Amino acid sequence: MKLSLHLSALAVLPTVLGAAVPSTEGPQFDKGHPIDGKGKGAPLLGGTDKQIDISNPDNLGRQSTDNGIVPNLKWRFSDSKTRLFRGGWLREQVIQDLPQSHDIAAAQQHLSKGAIRELHWHRVAEWGFVYAGSVLISAVDEHGKYQVEKLNFGDIWYFPKGVAHTVQGLEDENEFLLVFDDPDFDKIGTTFNVDDWVAHTPRDVVAKNFGLDPSVFDNVPNPNPNIFNGTVSTKNVTANPDDILTGDASFVYRTLQHEPEPVPGKGGVFYKIDSTNFPASKTLAATYVTLKPGGLRELHWHPNAEEWLYFHKGTARATVFIGNAASRTFDFSAGDTAAFPDNSGHYIENTSETEDLVWIEVYKSDRVADIPLTQWLALTPPDLVAQTLQIPLEVAEKLQKEKQVLLP
Repeated sequence: MKLSLHLSALAVLPTVLGAAVPSTEGPQFDKGHPIDGKGKGAPLLGGTDKQIDISNPDNLGRQSTDNGIVPNLKWRFSDSKTRLFRGGWLREQVIQDLPQSHDIAAAQQHLSKGAIRELHWHRVAEWGFVYAGSVLISAVDEHGKYQVEKLNFGDIWYFPKGVAHTVQGLEDENEFLLVFDDPDFDKIGTTFNVDDWVAHTPRDVVAKNFGLDPSVFDNVPNPNPNIFNGTVSTKNVTANPDDILTGDASFVYRTLQHEPEPVPGKGGVFYKIDSTNFPASKTLAATYVTLKPGGLRELHWHPNAEEWLYFHKGTARATVFIGNAASRTFDFSAGDTAAFPDNSGHYIENTSETEDLVWIEVYKSDRVADIPLTQWLALTPPDLVAQTLQIPLEVAEKLQKEKQVLLP
């Protein structure tokens, strides 16, 4: 009997608290355990989210080059609280979610056909990118200039601080990315909804302002609905056509109707959207990038701003170097956001062998700017580069002097 009990105890030794102890032969990062196969690490036996561990192997210590204390630079929209409305939903990433995003807050928003993001304005600028369906935007500026336009996949809007606007869904289902040039977007005094204002102003004052009977405003929503069901707009604005915002004054940029930036490395497609080609966008600059399977956004840094990212499709890896020998590698998939510190060195690699990687970068700046590592070294006396990196002089002399941007 005692022998039988001992054998039973031995049988369960490989399992602790319900977690199977993995083999220690070879690296175990892809199986969700921090084991390098070279004598370092040990299995995870306590509470953990196995799927997240498996999808983030670099967070388990896979890269031996990672060093120092680098804060978390990543946030998953899937971890954001989704707010439900009649006609759609909204989920945000603000500074309370990703404290390292000092410049930018963002959101994903969904509108059903006819649904309206009610009329409002912000204390901050708003940038939007349509990635599903189509929407109608309407905006009015301080000079009484206005714009009403339909936007489709890849189209962008930029509403400067204080510009009044609204968005309506036109297809059965419509979705877009929103970006704001303030990380604490939810604080009071950032967003102003028209029905909120009217509902909280004395009725007789509202009536006097519009020259109408007070009863007209008996059904103003309170509290505001944020998003509500409606019917697709069919009415035109009957104002002076000369007051329509067009050309350099337009709040709309149609990305895919423009040629992408030159990419000598030929590893993908790179669109730049900033004040140089979208003059209205003075506080937010962006890129829309498609990187081929296995491709690399070359090592670089941005001299003018922190970089905020949204990964729309595919899987990626990035190592961020923040100085003082500190670096950390992150794994990304669709729906992830990130904030890379101002001037930090980094790359982005497509880790899929078959699927394109698609992402958006946004900077709180009037322009997109970057300095590639290779170009810097190529335009520095090669003997100094060779001595610094301890590489052959002939290698330093042959470095690419032109930005490669996206490498295959």
